[in-house]
Amino acid sequence: MKEINIIGGGLAGSEAAIYIASKGIKVRLFEMRPFKLTEAHKTGNFAEIVCSNSLGSLNPENGRGLLKEEILSLGSVLLRTAFECKVPAGKALAVDRECFSKKITEIIESNPLIEVVREEVSEISEGITIVATGPLTSEKLLFYLKEKFGIKDLYFYDALSPVVVAESLNMDKLFFGGRYDQPADYLNAPMTKEEYLRFREALISAKRHLPHDFDKKFFEACLPVEEIAMRGEDALRFGPLRPKGFNKKYYAVVQLRKENKAGTLYELVGFQTALTYPEQKRVFRMIPGLENAEFVRFGSIHKNAYIKSSALLDKFLRLKKNPNVFFAGQISGVEGYVEAIGTGLFAAINAVRMARNEKPIEIPENTMLGSLIRFITENELETPQPMRANFGIIPAGFFDIPKSVRKKKFIETSRKSIEELKKAI
Repeated sequence: MKEINIIGGGLAGSEAAIYIASKGIKVRLFEMRPFKLTEAHKTGNFAEIVCSNSLGSLNPENGRGLLKEEILSLGSVLLRTAFECKVPAGKALAVDRECFSKKITEIIESNPLIEVVREEVSEISEGITIVATGPLTSEKLLFYLKEKFGIKDLYFYDALSPVVVAESLNMDKLFFGGRYDQPADYLNAPMTKEEYLRFREALISAKRHLPHDFDKKFFEACLPVEEIAMRGEDALRFGPLRPKGFNKKYYAVVQLRKENKAGTLYELVGFQTALTYPEQKRVFRMIPGLENAEFVRFGSIHKNAYIKSSALLDKFLRLKKNPNVFFAGQISGVEGYVEAIGTGLFAAINAVRMARNEKPIEIPENTMLGSLIRFITENELETPQPMRANFGIIPAGFFDIPKSVRKKKFIETSRKSIEELKKAI
C-alpha cells in the first residue's frame, strides 16, 4: 500500500491524517512547529486554533451549521472532538482551544500509522501529497509552489481578538444573556450613546501596528474592529456591537464569549484588531465592566496566503498539473475552521482511493461541502476572496424554488446525497 504525505498539521491536515490512517494507510505528517512558529501560532500542537474559538452556527438552516452536519455524518474526528471540548456559546459551537488541540495531538501521536516529521517543507516530494499548510504557509514553500507550478499566492490580512481574565471584569456592569431566544451563554457589556461615541472615537484614532512590506488588504468577513468603526458612526452598532435581540433597549452591546470550559477566560466577540498592545489596553478598557481587564492575549494581525483554486485545482482538489497533489484547508481558498476540516476530509477520502488505485469520487454539488468545493474550483472571479459555507453558493436550480422552502429543500437533498456518498465511499 502506498504512503501518503501531508504537509501541515492544522485543522485540514490533522483531519486528513486521522482519516487516512483509519483506512490502514501509512501517513507522513510534516509540521514545522514548534521549531518554526508562524506569526499567530504559540504551540507545536496539532489543530491549534489561533483566531476565534467559535466554529460557527449549529443550525442546519445556516450554511456552516449544515456543513457541520454533513462532515460529522462523513466521520469527521475533529468535529466530534470539538463537541467533546465544547464551551457554552448559544446556538454556535465554540471550543476550549487547549482541550481541543491537546486531544487531537494525542490522537495523532498515538497512532502507529502516522509518522510525525517536525521540519519545514520547502518542496513537494514524489507520491500522493496533501498540501494543508493553511493561511500561514511558509515563504519557502510558497516560493517553491510559485516556481514549480506557477502558483501566485493571493493574500489578505487577518486579525485576532483579545482574551481577558474573567475575575478582572466588573460584573456589576455586565450581564449574561443571548440575543432573541438564544441561551444566556454570553457576557454582555451594554453601552449608552455617550459611551459608544467616546469608544468609537478612541478606536478610530488609536495607533495601529501593520506590516510595511505589503499593501493592506483585509478579508471582508473578518475585518478589524477599528476598520468597521471607520465606515461610519453606526457601523459597529450594525455589526459586532449590535444591540438588537435583547429584552432591554441598549444603544450598543459588546459581547464576550467563554474561551475555556472553566469560564476563567473570555474573548471579545468580533474584536479582531490591529491596534498596538498599549492602545488595546487603553481603548478596550473604555468598555463598561472592562476598566481593569487583564489581557492574557492581545489581538494581532498577520498575512494569510491562499491560492486561486479555480485556475489551479480540479473538482477533487487536485493540482491540474500534478494530480498526485491535493490542496485542502484555507490555502485552497475556503474561509473558516469547519470549511478547512471539510476540505481536509474530502481530500483524504480521494487520496485513499488513489492509493488503492480506485477512481476519485465526486462530492455532490447539492451538498454544502460540494457547493463550497465547486465555488472555489469553478468560479470565474479574477481575484476571489476566501469563501465560507453559505446558501448563496448552492446550485442555481435551487433558486427557482420559493425562498420560504428553499433551505429546507436543500437540507433534505443534502442529507440524502451524503447518505448516498457514504455508501459509494
